[in-house]
Amino acid sequence: MQKAANITWHESHVERVVRTRLLGQEGCTIWFTGLPSSGKSTTAFTLEHELIKRGYLAYVLDGDNIRHGLNKNLGFSAEDREENIRRIGETARLFADAGLITMTSFISPYREDRNRARELHKKDGLRFIEIYVETPVEICEKRDPKGLYQKARRGAIKGFTGVDDPYEAPLNPEMIIKTGDNSAEKIAADILDYLVSHKILSESE
Repeated sequence: MQKAANITWHESHVERVVRTRLLGQEGCTIWFTGLPSSGKSTTAFTLEHELIKRGYLAYVLDGDNIRHGLNKNLGFSAEDREENIRRIGETARLFADAGLITMTSFISPYREDRNRARELHKKDGLRFIEIYVETPVEICEKRDPKGLYQKARRGAIKGFTGVDDPYEAPLNPEMIIKTGDNSAEKIAADILDYLVSHKILSESE
């Protein structure tokens, strides 16, 4: 709901196509979603590194990092999670509009919230690439560097996705990746191939 009154959207004097030509890439959002410890952040940061090495402008919006600043006033209730993803969807849209290849690494467990972010991009003619990091909960729990799964199973954490809070897997993601079967470098290479084949990147290396 829009609370502020007497506000006007100001159009940039720079058309998006100019930024695309300048950067040699099309701004877009690559939305990684999956269970805690599924490999979202590892994959996103590996992809960011590979893109930068190839001369493309990319940036990761990581769930934990964002909660240190922009979303530090939000907890993990259903309402706060919805607001968390709403803010990230808006931020990613702005980054994509600026011409960046923007990667978001968030559990984002609810389809409705992810679809809202997708529609936000679609409305502005920006590409939204949903990547489902499909990692079985057993593997996620073994990897878990913070021990959060164990704490949740002991009841020390309530509303933990994958234990006592649901995760709604994407129905039609642009890509499905399996971090249990492949290295982060191999997955990043596959995503780069996707970006080139869909003409988001100007050329392959």
